This record gives sequence, structure tokens and C-alpha cells, in this order.
Amino acid sequence: MTFTHNERILILGAGVMQGPALRTAREMGLKTVAVDGDPQAPCVSWADRFECIDLKDTEKITAFGRMLQAEGGLSGIMTAGTDFSASVAYAAEKLGLPGIPYEAALNASDKERMRQCFKQAGLPSPEFMVLREHPRPGFTLPFGYPVVVKPVDNMGGRGCRRVDFPSGLEPAVEDAFGFSRSGRVIVEEYMDGPEFSLDAVVYQGEVTLCGFADRHIYFPPYFIEMGHTMPSGLEDTLQAQVLKVFIAGIRALGITLGAAKGDLKLSSRGPMIGEIAARLSGGYMSGWTYPYASGVESTRGAILAALGKKPEALVPCRNWTSAERAFISIPGRIRSIRGLEEAGAAEHIRDLFLRVKTGDRVRFPENNVGKCGNVISAAPSREAAVAAAEGAAGFIGIRLEAPDEETEIFLAGGPFPGAKNPTAHIPPAFRVSPRILDRLSLLPDPVVPPGGGGDFFILPFPEFTESGILDFMGRSVETSLAMVRNLTGVSLPVGAENREGRIPLGRSFWAALIRGGYQGGAYRVDRLVYEIKTGRILESS
Repeated sequence: MTFTHNERILILGAGVMQGPALRTAREMGLKTVAVDGDPQAPCVSWADRFECIDLKDTEKITAFGRMLQAEGGLSGIMTAGTDFSASVAYAAEKLGLPGIPYEAALNASDKERMRQCFKQAGLPSPEFMVLREHPRPGFTLPFGYPVVVKPVDNMGGRGCRRVDFPSGLEPAVEDAFGFSRSGRVIVEEYMDGPEFSLDAVVYQGEVTLCGFADRHIYFPPYFIEMGHTMPSGLEDTLQAQVLKVFIAGIRALGITLGAAKGDLKLSSRGPMIGEIAARLSGGYMSGWTYPYASGVESTRGAILAALGKKPEALVPCRNWTSAERAFISIPGRIRSIRGLEEAGAAEHIRDLFLRVKTGDRVRFPENNVGKCGNVISAAPSREAAVAAAEGAAGFIGIRLEAPDEETEIFLAGGPFPGAKNPTAHIPPAFRVSPRILDRLSLLPDPVVPPGGGGDFFILPFPEFTESGILDFMGRSVETSLAMVRNLTGVSLPVGAENREGRIPLGRSFWAALIRGGYQGGAYRVDRLVYEIKTGRILESS
């Protein structure tokens, strides 16, 4: 269906995740109007008209929509990849536009209401309780640990973490309160098992699946999605069970028109609902990996539904795999980024999204907003798509400034100055055995003379280099050493023979590589270069 008579659609958000909606609507012949609280949002220029409005301000959005109606008409309103589906529903209801009831949108955006809906419908969902104040001494939960603590009204994993013991509840609750707009925190039973993301377009209560992906979650106690793979590798019979629960959850929330996005787990108790939102997914799923894998633009279907029209062309016409993978950083300040052009030009890579730049301060992610970037691949085979995405993400090198206090503290395993959480929860890049750590402790750690000259060489550590261990991005030790050499421009030969005039690197270098991966190794070299040039010996990490 193509529009040729200047119908307009209002899209909430002008960020990267709303880019596909703005692009697709224009391709359909619609006039696009975008609102966003950030006048510098990256896709502002994609809209035919832009208005700077906070997406939480339902009254201003409604008033603006009413003005559009008076000026020449408004056919629909929608969003994708934001947590403001309630703002969409409120405005649609007030303006007489197609949409779901505002109360249904609240069900799908407020986790307390959501859990109550699932419970009343008898759907598989974890036990929960809602806190409106910090727990007092002696407080106990009505269910056992482990639990998940999160704000009732945020997305992207902000303020969300797993708690295994009662001693960890209070700091987790405090963190979650800091991310809650309404001052409420939900504590839920932890659900085990693999996790999946599902997208659907909904029209007059009929649910059409538009994506079923494997989610790849790492770094407990936080839930960091390091990527997803579309379609899921789960066997068909189990997919059908998960989908059945997803559709029942959509209906329990009252989502009858538009789109729905679900995070579900296949737990030891069977399929269970994590969350369901009344919108298309973010995370590069609805706008990128599903179209690449299936040949179907689910965004187009969601736009038609938002206009009150029956979605069309939702039957997959391609059977490819698309994989999205993230790349991250240890704490510090970015000095440079290398490998972007090579990664983006690699076979099967479709997109590369960089979320940081030189000079930015970065930390190891504690939610899904803290990642440095993402790459997306598409290929006829699952193996090729996954290998391409993982290879490209692992090729990108982020060099940190040296010296830097946060990097030093991280490599030493201590807490950030003034931070609430120690870095101890961050895993080492390489998970080595106690035997390797014992051998590491026996390596010499030569003192680098201030003002000294010559190149460096690395004392051999075969117990580590020959172990076959990979870091958390799938890099080998040799690959990590090659990235250190590439970033620093230092040759760094390994070996104790014939190294006259060179400065040896021993225990501290290998410890930095194990803790911080290639970034730790490069930082250690850069710090030593700084010491030699300035004659200033820094306190060792």
C-alpha cells in the first residue's frame, strides 16, 4: 500500500531506533512528523517536520497532534524502540486516532501492572512484589533467592540486576530506585533458561509474528545483551510453545492494534514471560535483523496498523540469518578507535553503529545503554552470519588514554572513586585457571628505568599463550597481542633471547592482559611509554 495524498503520521522519537519507521513511512508516501526531547537526535533530518517535545509530556504531544489535525490532518501516531508507548496511546485516544486504550498501554509499560495482568490471566510469570520504599532491617521476601530487581518503568536494563543473597538486596534496590520515574521497584523471582525476543504486528486482535531471535545475555549480576541471532536456533516445537505464551500475554495486556515486543525465557518450568511492550523492538531487531533475515519490513506492517489499516506483505520471502553483536570497553577515556573501516567492509557485514567517540569516558556496561557499538551481519547460512558479526566486533580496537585513574583501579580490581559498586563483578577478559595464576606470580616484573630508550619485548608465558583460552569477545591470546601491537605501534616480540637494548615486560603486562584483554595490555605499554618520556614513575596497578 502506497500513499499519494499527503497523509501524515506522527512518530515519537528521532533516534537511531526510530530511523526505520521514519524511512519506511516516507517510502510509503506518508508525510512524517517526529517529536523528540533532543533537538540533536540523529534522525531529526529524516522527518518532514520535527518538533522538540519531551516524550514523557503527554499533554504537549497531544496538543501538538491537535494542531497538526487542524493544519491539514493527522492519520496516525506510533513509536518503535522507546518506552513511550503509553504516550502514543494517550495521544491517540485523545485525538481519536487508531490505537490501543491508554490503560492497555500502561499495562504494557508499567511492570507492576504487567505482572498483575499476567497473574490474573494465569500466565506463566515469576512471583513478584513491589517496593515503594527501601526495605527496613529484618525485611524478608515472600519467595526465595535468586531474584531480579529493577525499576517498574524503565528499559534497556537500566537499574536491573540479579541478587543471589539477602545481603545484596538493599544496594540493588537503591540502584533501581535511582532509575525509576515513579519511585517504585519490582523484585521478581529469577527465571533460569535461555532468553528470546519476539516481535509481532497486531491488527484487530490478530497477532502476526515478525521475528523470533536468540538473545545472548552476559556479565551477571547485570543482564547485558551482547547481541542476538535471527532467527532463533530453538527447535520448532519449543518455539511454538514460547509463541503461544507470547500471544496469550499480548491479549492479557489488551494490545489489540499496533505492535508488540516480548522477552520470554524457556525456563526449567517451561516458557515464562519476562516482559511484553506495546511497540516494535529496539536493539536493531525490528528495523534491521528481521528484514535482513526474512525479507519482510515489519515496520511497514506496524505503520499500517497505526493508521488503522490491515497490514500486508508480512509473509517471509527469505530464509537467511542475521546476527547482531556488540563491542564494549573496560573503564577509561578513549584515545583512539581502530578497525572500523575494515570491520564495516568485511564480508556479510551490513551495518556498523558506533556509539562512542575519541575523548569519551567509558565504563564496563551495567545496562544495555553502556555498550560502545554494534555490528550487524546477514548471510544465507547461520554459521556465516554469526562468524561475520563476531569477527567484525572482535576486530574493532578501542585504545584508552594513559595514565588514567579509573583504568588503573579497574586493572587492580578495586572500586571506582565514589562509585556504589566495586569492579569486582566485572569478569577478567580471560578466565584463567589457578595454575596459570600461580605461574603468573612467578614471572619477574622488571623495573623500567625512567628516561630509558629502546623498544619493549615480552617475557614468555607459555602456560597462558598456549592454553587456548579465549577472552569474553572470543579473541585468542595471540589475537589480543596482535591488537596490542596494532594499537600501540610497538613490535613487542615475545622471548627472552637476544633482546639487548630492549625493555622487558613481565608479570604486570600479562596481568593487565588477563584482566583487561587487549585494552589492558595496550594500556600497560602506553603507561610505560609515558613513564619513560616523563621520567615519572606511577604507582603500580
